[in-house]
Amino acid sequence: HHVNKSSSELEALMERMKRLLEEREDDDASEEEMFTRFEKEKKESLLVVSAGFAEEVVPPSPVARFVDDPSFGYQDFARHGEDNPPTFKAQDYTWEDHGFSLVNRLYSDIGHLLDDKFRTACDLTYYNMASHEGVDTSMLRRALFNYVHCMYGIRYDDYDYGEVNQLLECSLKVYIKTVTCYPERTTRRMYENYWHQFRHSEKVHVNLLLMEARMQAELLYALRAITHYMT
Repeated sequence: HHVNKSSSELEALMERMKRLLEEREDDDASEEEMFTRFEKEKKESLLVVSAGFAEEVVPPSPVARFVDDPSFGYQDFARHGEDNPPTFKAQDYTWEDHGFSLVNRLYSDIGHLLDDKFRTACDLTYYNMASHEGVDTSMLRRALFNYVHCMYGIRYDDYDYGEVNQLLECSLKVYIKTVTCYPERTTRRMYENYWHQFRHSEKVHVNLLLMEARMQAELLYALRAITHYMT
């Protein structure tokens, strides 16, 4: 039964990808509508909590003994009481046009190395989805990357965030939020709870994408701050 359920989940996901590709041609959403879709996704991402924290006592992380400041960790992006944190417009400060050249100026060649790292994680594919071969997974990879940036308030105005909602199921969003923001709370159950039929290598690729997306988001904020300071 479990296999049946997960194979129908996989079929449904592939079906949604196919439909979204077809709709891309016809979807002439207004700028306003595109903005609304992003804001909705951003707000919802703030509410995605790793379900199960309450009943799962998280043992102290083995890394804890190396940490000087035990309270150091992810601070929720929305300050307390603020239900709509600011949006970072990606087109105003992109990795390709701004971050890359600044970081290279500060530390020669590091920009190239980081760029290769981001590109490798984003372009990695076996053209497989579980048992299906010859599948273009770029839509799925972009949804994962952009969702992490969305959680950090970064918006690409040429991307339709409606796709994120169609492609990333709830258990996957919980996994993404946990791995990206509270990695020490990640449990095996969360890992097993999404994309039941996918290979481990595909799920490891999800982790690589999430980590690189988070690193790029952090760099964008830091480098933008340095740019403002320098000008």
